[in-house]
Amino acid sequence: MQEVKQSSGKEAVDELSRKYTLLRKEIGKIIVGQDKVVETVIISLFSNGHSLLVGVPGLAKTLLVSTISDVLDLDFKRIQFTPDLMPSDITGSEILGDNRQFQFNQGPIFSNIVLADEINRTPPKTQAALLEAMQERSVTVAGENFPLPQPFFVLATQNPIEQEGTYPLPEAQLDRFMFNIPLQYPSYEEELQVVKATTGTHAMDLDQILNGKEIQFFQKLIRQIPLADNVLEYAVRLVHKTRPEGEQSPDVVKEYIQWGAGPRASQYLVLGAKCHAAIHGKYSPDIEDVQAIADYVLRHRIVKNYKAEAEGLSEEDIIRQLL
Repeated sequence: MQEVKQSSGKEAVDELSRKYTLLRKEIGKIIVGQDKVVETVIISLFSNGHSLLVGVPGLAKTLLVSTISDVLDLDFKRIQFTPDLMPSDITGSEILGDNRQFQFNQGPIFSNIVLADEINRTPPKTQAALLEAMQERSVTVAGENFPLPQPFFVLATQNPIEQEGTYPLPEAQLDRFMFNIPLQYPSYEEELQVVKATTGTHAMDLDQILNGKEIQFFQKLIRQIPLADNVLEYAVRLVHKTRPEGEQSPDVVKEYIQWGAGPRASQYLVLGAKCHAAIHGKYSPDIEDVQAIADYVLRHRIVKNYKAEAEGLSEEDIIRQLL
């Protein structure tokens, strides 16, 4: 694996675009289709954000996350969320050592990539332990603070069906996720490839494309990418339009939305647009880059009212009208 040259400006953006192409090629050896999903997850990694993957069972959500960890030289842990999972099962706990002194035993949260599988299957107290670590990037146990390894990403999965016995994430906790990424069923041709590849004996070897230091370098690079005033204003205005009490809100929002997106949505729209532009070889984002990731940023940050539910209007329908 070649080291990224710690250059700046256009050369660094070109290198990011090249590395992204290599990542997509390696991930494509295992994951068939789901191109937009893979792209959006990678954008969240380079933007130092967390993502929530939503899809029915069997759509390779877990396989996607483990494949991404394989092509990145990073530590990976998987946590299966269940109703009896305790906060200490995530963060770790103090145990009595051989010297009769308490010592901290780190939990699976101390990893670079954490897969929170079926996050809505565990009670709010345990969800809060994970979400606190996502926000603070550290864990506090017995009054002592333990920083998490960097880079640190949480990729959570959620099943949109079988909601009996689940604990839906509150809006304030959903806001911690940069993206809400829906997974769709594969096409007929894609499913043929999946079945053919997974029912034989051939095992695929993956090359590691990036390490932790390189990812942190690209994360800093994304923030240094210049942004035109009109693009910044478009992103903020788009978020303002989702708020029913706002002066700029269109009729569809006033009629169907109960709560709109907060300022964090504006921040993630800008960061996501910068990264979307960079991975496609552009040195500064435009309005099209904001629109490309707007659906994933806003979907879980707007709350529909009863009228929208009654008329079968989805968040995507409303966002599409805003764009």
